[in-house]
Amino acid sequence: MADSVQTAILGVSGYAGMELARLLLHHPRLKGRAPVFLGRADADHDASLTALHPQLMDNNGSGALKIEPFSWDLLKSRGVNVLFLATPHEQSREYAPLALQHGIKVIDLSGAWRLTDPANRAVYKFADDSAPAAVKIQAQAVYGSPELYRDEIRTAQLVANPGCYSTTVILALKPLLAVGWVDLDRGIISDAKSGVSGAGKAPSPKTHYMHAADNLSAYGVFGHRHTGELLEQLGLDRSQIIFTPHLLPIPRGILATSYVTFKEKKTTAEVDALYRDFYAGSPFVRFFGSGHLPQIQYSVRTNYCDIGFELDSDGRRCVIVSCLDNLLKGASGQAVENLNLMCGWGEAEGLA
Repeated sequence: MADSVQTAILGVSGYAGMELARLLLHHPRLKGRAPVFLGRADADHDASLTALHPQLMDNNGSGALKIEPFSWDLLKSRGVNVLFLATPHEQSREYAPLALQHGIKVIDLSGAWRLTDPANRAVYKFADDSAPAAVKIQAQAVYGSPELYRDEIRTAQLVANPGCYSTTVILALKPLLAVGWVDLDRGIISDAKSGVSGAGKAPSPKTHYMHAADNLSAYGVFGHRHTGELLEQLGLDRSQIIFTPHLLPIPRGILATSYVTFKEKKTTAEVDALYRDFYAGSPFVRFFGSGHLPQIQYSVRTNYCDIGFELDSDGRRCVIVSCLDNLLKGASGQAVENLNLMCGWGEAEGLA
């Protein structure tokens, strides 16, 4: 498969879909094999990719690329063997099982298949949640965090790409929780802020310029749909973490500040060594250590998740700051990482 990969993107019109198209068009392993760009099945004509996304125009023929009406016959005729779903959750619930039936691997950027616990999935209100077919598909899905499930992703048929907030917070906290350092009776607070593109391309009153500009607002308190990912991937229950997202008046980027208390006193050197050891071999985690906290401007338009920390003089209270680009490491860039792993390529190919 690695030598004959043909990708397709369903949902190329959105911000994440646009970034995914850009990355795949320039991926060194896919030269001469542009993705098949798919739109609505009921579209009555082909649309130009660069008319929709002029920033993708180049001198290598991108202007001739079309967004074609979706059909399984089209995917079969083009030899598609990896389908990216940059679609709403409900649409991914419908298309992923069908793709698997057609022998096509799926990398799904929605939240359709990320959550194993029905209580956590309830936020999406999936009509088929308890259907035997959906339960079977869910059991096959691999959570697409390369830092946590690299080996499982290599052999996966369905990869559920993590959420953007989830990636930011999970990568910041996982090393500490994996070794049991955190006093969960004291609880964890994670305060995260995202640029407007995290809300997607569809306009809404809250993402309108008049609301978002010169403003900072909290939303989804105690109910954000990414909370379930934090609980499942960090091994927590709802009483042990408070996650609060905020809308920043910037186009893209996430900064999360997480507050923990250790059970026992630790040194800065011990915390530093823990993170560096945990993420050794992970090309897209940049660990800043202590004394140099990440900022959104460092990670925006890259595929890096940047992590830094400060330890209080008491050796127990610790603040971890993590940043990433919500459209890249938080979405399309991480999806390409997963493609690389599934194809047996270098994890960083097409991204560094």
